[in-house]
Amino acid sequence: MKLKIQKSITEDKLIAKCRKSNSKAQAAIYEKYSGIMLSTCMRYIKEQNEAEDTMIQGFMKVFSKIDQFKNEGSFEGWIRRIMVNESLTYLRKNKNMYVEVDIEKADRSPDYNALNTHLETEDLMKMVSNLPMGYRTVFNLYAIEGYSHKEIGEQLNITVNTSKSQLSRARNMLQSMLLKSENSLNKTLISYE
Repeated sequence: MKLKIQKSITEDKLIAKCRKSNSKAQAAIYEKYSGIMLSTCMRYIKEQNEAEDTMIQGFMKVFSKIDQFKNEGSFEGWIRRIMVNESLTYLRKNKNMYVEVDIEKADRSPDYNALNTHLETEDLMKMVSNLPMGYRTVFNLYAIEGYSHKEIGEQLNITVNTSKSQLSRARNMLQSMLLKSENSLNKTLISYE
C-alpha cells in the first residue's frame, strides 16, 4: 500500500489561482477567511443577514480586485480592510448613521482604574455591539482596526474632533457597562454566600 501525501496549497498559490479566476481557489479563500470576516462585518452591522450580505459583497470585491494585492503585508489584513470599507459603505447607504457631537465631553478621560473585572473577549464584544451605531463604528475603527482619527474622519465624512468625541463617549459608555456588569456579578456572588 502506497501512502499518498497531499501537500497543502500555500496561500500564495491560492492567490495566484484566484488571479486567474479559479473557482476552487476562490472557494478555499472564502472558506478560510469567511468566519473571521463575518465577525469583522458584524462589529459594524448588528443584523446577521445584512452583515453576511456585506461580507459576500466584500468577497466579490476581493476576487475582482485581487490584482491590487501586491503580496506586501498580510493578505488577511488586506481582506479585512475591504470588509471594513464594505461595512462602512453599507452603513452610509442604509442606516443614515447618526453621529453625536459633544466636544466638551471628549476631554473627559474614563476612570479605568475603577474596574477590577476579568471579562471574556466575547462579553466585551457583546458590549461593543450594544453601543449606538456612531460610537460603535468609531470605536471599532480606532480601537480594533487601528485607524487614526484623521482616517476615521475621512472614511465617515466627520471631523477629527467628532471622531475623538465619539471614541470618548464609546469608552465612557463601555466603562459604565463594565461597572454595571461587575456590580451585578458582585451582587450575585454575595447572594450565594
